[in-house]
Amino acid sequence: MSLPRFVIRGQRVVTPDEVRPASIHVRDGKIAAVGAFDDVPQGCAVVEAGASVVMPGLVDSHVHVNEPGRTEWEGFATATRAAAAGGVTTIVDMPLNSIPPTTTRQGLDAKRAAAEGKCHVDVAFWGGVVPGNFDELRPLYEAGAVGFKCFLIHSGVDEFPNVTERELRPAMAELAELGAVLIVHAEAPGPVERATQTAATHAHAAPVDGDPRRYASFLASRPDAAESEAVALMIRLCREFGTRVHIVHHSSADALPLLREARAEGLPLTVETCPHYLCLAAENIPDGATEFKCCPPIRGRDNREKLWDALDEGSIDMIVSDHSPCPPALKRRDEGDFLQAWGGISSLQLRLPLMWTHARTRGHDFKQLAAWMSDAPARLAGLEARKGAIAVGLDADFVVWNPEASFRVEPSIIRHRHKLTPYAGQVLRGVVEATFLRGEMIYERDSLTSRPLGALLKRGV
Repeated sequence: MSLPRFVIRGQRVVTPDEVRPASIHVRDGKIAAVGAFDDVPQGCAVVEAGASVVMPGLVDSHVHVNEPGRTEWEGFATATRAAAAGGVTTIVDMPLNSIPPTTTRQGLDAKRAAAEGKCHVDVAFWGGVVPGNFDELRPLYEAGAVGFKCFLIHSGVDEFPNVTERELRPAMAELAELGAVLIVHAEAPGPVERATQTAATHAHAAPVDGDPRRYASFLASRPDAAESEAVALMIRLCREFGTRVHIVHHSSADALPLLREARAEGLPLTVETCPHYLCLAAENIPDGATEFKCCPPIRGRDNREKLWDALDEGSIDMIVSDHSPCPPALKRRDEGDFLQAWGGISSLQLRLPLMWTHARTRGHDFKQLAAWMSDAPARLAGLEARKGAIAVGLDADFVVWNPEASFRVEPSIIRHRHKLTPYAGQVLRGVVEATFLRGEMIYERDSLTSRPLGALLKRGV
């Protein structure tokens, strides 16, 4: 057998079973072997990671790239540069905010054409479930979409309308037959509409006075009940149809008992949350700071700690970014209007240091980080045969990072298109030193090191 192209070795290599000194043999873009630290063939090139952590490349299954159609919000070139700088080697692009949306075979083809030749990391694509596109679901899946997303409430863009239960039922039956996963923005419109009407009727009432500059006004408009009602609906439909269901960007601890019961029942249901729900708290959001707005909203400190507990016990499976950028003008930062600002937080590049900064203080380890941010998102998107772990036969995707080093979040280091972030000025632990994609170093110490090498992935390939 020929020599590996190279071996990367370090004292803290994160394998599915343990963190240990190890050598990873790379041949033809794949992991050919994982051996002892000194298991290096004579004459083979060696990349020394030293005491830095070597983890599987991160997989981010919740990224809004927005190209084509809204490339001024974010494009494939800028998004994947940010991903590489953050140790992310695979992203899965959301089906909305681009024009056309990925709700037809033609929409998927337009996405792939827009991404071709621009991507610094590998990219897969979600399809969408919207009213009237039932006949497109099978063609989208057969064309390589990894699954489907729907909204139960207005998505924020008119070209991707939400579905009602009546519209969702035949789609879920079809997806069950296909074996496809349905990922759901789980906020029900009823509680949001009632909260908005109540605020309009009682705008003078404390503690929410209706002032659009106050975060409390926005938070009151997206109550916990919206998530609980939507989660209950999806559990019921999951039980009825047997469709794989995944709850995206879950923020409310109130719905956790429902999710625990569904998991105990053995339903095919998984859940994700995001750094902003685990690292931020409503009590600390200043008036007018619209960079903190997202939907569902960032809730209080007690809620945040319950989400950490749910991660620890396995009721929440993974941590993804929900990278949802827009031009700064749409954030209405000058007016500070939470009610009119676009809801979305850009954190594709920062997910690893954000999570390590907060996970380490709660006693979590590198193996848990890899499970939450590499393995579980890869499995959700059906990419586990290639991505998400340091194991023989998988793609040689790695992030090498220093968990002891720290840095300050400044606009100059941010590689996504727009720089407004709720994390500005924070000092984070965990510095990405190098990122490898299929055995090629694509990022090293603040610099991209190659032309765009990202592949456009299809389900099952």
